[in-house]
Amino acid sequence: MRLKVKLGLGAALLGLAALVTAAILYFGMERVSLRIEASLAAERRIERYAALSTQVSTFIVVAAESVQTGLDATERAARLDGVVQTVQRTFVQLRADLQDAVAEARRLGIDEQSRRATQSIGIARMEALFASAHRGFLSDTQDPERLRGFLDIFATGFDPLLNEVVQNEVRAREAILAGIDDLRERLVAVSFVIAALTVAAFAGFYLGLVRPQFRRLDRLREAAQRMGREDFAVTLPVDRRDEIGGLYAETNRMAHALGERQRQVAAEWARLNDTIAARTEELRAANARLAQTDEDRRRFFADISHELRTPLTVILMEAQLGRAGGSDPAAAFATIEARSERLNRRIDDLLRIARSESGKLALSAEEFDLAQVARDALEETAAETANAGLTVDDRIAGPLRVTGDRNWMRQVLAGLVRNAVRHARAGGHLAVAAGLRNGRVRVDVIDNGPGIPPEAQGAVFERFRQAGTARSEGFGIGLALAHWVIEAQGGAISVTSPVAPDEALGGEPGTKVTVEMPLTAD
Repeated sequence: MRLKVKLGLGAALLGLAALVTAAILYFGMERVSLRIEASLAAERRIERYAALSTQVSTFIVVAAESVQTGLDATERAARLDGVVQTVQRTFVQLRADLQDAVAEARRLGIDEQSRRATQSIGIARMEALFASAHRGFLSDTQDPERLRGFLDIFATGFDPLLNEVVQNEVRAREAILAGIDDLRERLVAVSFVIAALTVAAFAGFYLGLVRPQFRRLDRLREAAQRMGREDFAVTLPVDRRDEIGGLYAETNRMAHALGERQRQVAAEWARLNDTIAARTEELRAANARLAQTDEDRRRFFADISHELRTPLTVILMEAQLGRAGGSDPAAAFATIEARSERLNRRIDDLLRIARSESGKLALSAEEFDLAQVARDALEETAAETANAGLTVDDRIAGPLRVTGDRNWMRQVLAGLVRNAVRHARAGGHLAVAAGLRNGRVRVDVIDNGPGIPPEAQGAVFERFRQAGTARSEGFGIGLALAHWVIEAQGGAISVTSPVAPDEALGGEPGTKVTVEMPLTAD
């Protein structure tokens, strides 16, 4: 028998068991539901009898009161009318409830014709007693004793009848609840039997059919894993003519074909590896040359754009002032000339950098006063600091003799001041200090700005890097060039943020950029 047929039969048996279980549960739950509804209906009827008892008690009280007050027949009828109508409606509802109870018993298969007939007779007797008492109170008699007699007869006969019908309803409800318990016990027993049969069927299905096929599938999986490890020496036993047996045969054929193909691919692969190795080495060398060329290009354009922006801005401002008729046009033209000469020198330096394989600046080496250069940088940026509303504290002590490129040092210090103007103008205060410390010349540019986060301070000297959102306007490239210029002249540059309390200019963290140069001996 084929595996599909076996699995189909097993699934059909399990499905049939599930359907039988569902049908039994449905039937049982339906019967329980009907009995619960009948029990609730009995509760409602008992509550109705309780309401009738309350209403009858009210009738007796009102009737007794009318007797004591000596009301005539018309007044008694008026006083009793509301209570009488309520009691009559309750009797109508009780008769309807009794008919519903008979229908419920018929649906449940319970023969309660005789008991319900007894209930009907009891209700009819109570209704007749009530009607008789009511007629007595509607009569023209004014004799209190006679009226009390009507009332005593009604009260004496009504209570036993009411108790009897209530007891019948209680017994009916208990019988229904007992039926629910009996049905529950039968359902539990049937459930245990079905569960046992289901477990037995499942165990037989699994042990007799599923587990042996799992073993065969495990062997197939092991064969697939071996082929995945490129071990194609696989031979599976083809001893059954079913679906898995056919899969075994196809797997054996595939393993043989893959083994043959593997031998062919290995030979081709060896030849291809030799070709790839040669071409890869050529491509790697070409990519390295291309990457170096692209890096040189990006570095050149980044440097020249940064270095040209500030001088051109100053030249443009001086030209605009001269055109506006400034007080000293000669000074404006002199500034334009000086900046143009300095810009020309920077362009020459950047062109030399672009052509140089080493990427180093061409710096001059002359002795000069770094203190004076720092003052020149402050003078050059005075207009910018004033426009920014910054108070500049000049703490420059000199002379401070160093050896290096005077123009580049002036440009570096001016760039540090401009960085402070750009990023710390909200602090309102800037200080430039210069002096000797530990035998070296030191220049500090201190601001009262937002500072640089500690995790970003190590990257401010990298090209194309910025020190967080507070330095998002180009701080990184300026410090990179400054770092290059200072170290090329034997000096050092560093950033400290926040500034130490004894050097702080205000309540903000602040940033201090320190430039150190070797002191030139006299």
